[in-house]
Amino acid sequence: MVLDTHIRRGHPILFSLLVFFGIIVLSLSAWLTARFDRFHDYTDLSERDRVRFTLFASIWTVVTAALFGALFVFHSTSSAITSIISHMVWLVLTWIIWTASAAAVTEMLGGGLNCNDVTGFNYCGQLNALEAFAWIEWILTTFALLVVLICAIIAGRRGEGYRGGLVSQY
Repeated sequence: MVLDTHIRRGHPILFSLLVFFGIIVLSLSAWLTARFDRFHDYTDLSERDRVRFTLFASIWTVVTAALFGALFVFHSTSSAITSIISHMVWLVLTWIIWTASAAAVTEMLGGGLNCNDVTGFNYCGQLNALEAFAWIEWILTTFALLVVLICAIIAGRRGEGYRGGLVSQY
């Protein structure tokens, strides 16, 4: 396959970035959730719930991206979980989760907060950072989804099918 070298090199990098930024989002959303649970100082239930959903999205991404990344490194051609179809299913689901999370936080903040003129929101800087890193996760997931989609199209045209690995055995 034409992209094998790039996929072998890029997959661990991209999934490491997903895990890295997922840990950042996890830290921010877990801290905000702990503060909301302790002090009940969220603006409304929607703010609390959207931050909790972002916490779920980050946990989902950190755990599953680490699993996919590790399996790809050790079993890039022989495992069903590293196949094109499993990557497509996981990436579509993860993309939907991050789209919902990032859009919900953005809508809650009205596109971002001006921390010099904040009315009604506590933790302005943390909420702005949560929004930014949620969109970074979405961008990384979108890029990965497009690359796997291209690999799926190439594999389908070659007659290899979608059950095959992202890279060839040779």
